[in-house]
Amino acid sequence: RFQVVGVYDAQDLQKKVTEQCNQMEPPVRAVFTLAETDGKWICAAEIPAVDLAERPCYYRGAGRIKGSYVRVGDADLPMTDYELYSYEAFRHHLHDERPVERADLAMLDTDKLERYILQRRADRPGFAQLSRQQTLEMLNITRNEKVTLAAVLNFCLYPQGYFPQLGVTAVVVPGTQIGDTDADAARFIDNKRIEGTIDSMVEEAVGFCRRNMKLRTIIDPDTGKRDDRTDYPITAVREAIVNALVHRDYSIHTEGMPIQLLMFSDRLEIRNPGGIYGRLRVDQLGKVQPDTRNPVLASAMEVLGITENRYSGIPTIRKVMAEYGLREPEFLDQRGSFVVKFYAGVKEVCKTEHDEKVEDLLLLSNAQNPTRNS
Repeated sequence: RFQVVGVYDAQDLQKKVTEQCNQMEPPVRAVFTLAETDGKWICAAEIPAVDLAERPCYYRGAGRIKGSYVRVGDADLPMTDYELYSYEAFRHHLHDERPVERADLAMLDTDKLERYILQRRADRPGFAQLSRQQTLEMLNITRNEKVTLAAVLNFCLYPQGYFPQLGVTAVVVPGTQIGDTDADAARFIDNKRIEGTIDSMVEEAVGFCRRNMKLRTIIDPDTGKRDDRTDYPITAVREAIVNALVHRDYSIHTEGMPIQLLMFSDRLEIRNPGGIYGRLRVDQLGKVQPDTRNPVLASAMEVLGITENRYSGIPTIRKVMAEYGLREPEFLDQRGSFVVKFYAGVKEVCKTEHDEKVEDLLLLSNAQNPTRNS
């Protein structure tokens, strides 16, 4: 029931909006459009998005810390320290290449590191011409002769000795929400802290899920072929876990937060610190090439054979979930975290389609036999 009432003075309004835009840092340039209807003037001001490298755009009078806001629902909320930091991290690339002061090369798995270096030399023969120190720097094992975070996560004998919370906490909940208990008042049916290098955590986390999923045996009525199926396809589970470990935020702001793997009676959730990175939006996941938060980790995982690093993880998840007849997985970008949800049970749309077919048949039957009691 909105009605056009018009603006008091289109020119003065544009002037005042422009003055307000000039108080922003970087300055905002509004694009104005004027239109007249029924003798009343309408003014539209379109605000182009600021480039990601220049964000956040803030009110200069309050300063960057207090003058930066984010829209959440219908409210304007001050940006958190972490949200402000995420823009700095994108500009200066402050993630998996940062040096770890306490770490040294003696704490790395020598055999695993040598195999990695040999593989890289086989792929890039030019590396053979570099000195040992130069090779370590070029492969981001060290930065200014200090061991990097990526090297610790990939090759350290015990990464959690330096970063106790950079692991995975995995639990099985006897219900649909945290706090539900079973008949013996147990809050968790299974509870495990998963530690180690990234590749070892991937395998242990997948094993945890496999161990706690029911196994159904399905016999094809036409071929008699047996098919054993877990609650969720292992391929999708593994891809989600790999994505969480490789693409989580490893900054100083989140190094005290582990990845959470939560198995409920009706769903599986994987929560990792750090929302979507860079320019990507949730609706673009699996459709466009994203910015990579941890390029050194992603590259190393490719060489080590853990991931393809071709941005095929989410399309694969969607494909195998559909083949299993399960609901479309949910991907949620929350303030400071990214959540993947897998739901158990067949898609409800299948039941709906079946019901519609039955209803159509009944309607057709009634039309052909009006006197029949359907």
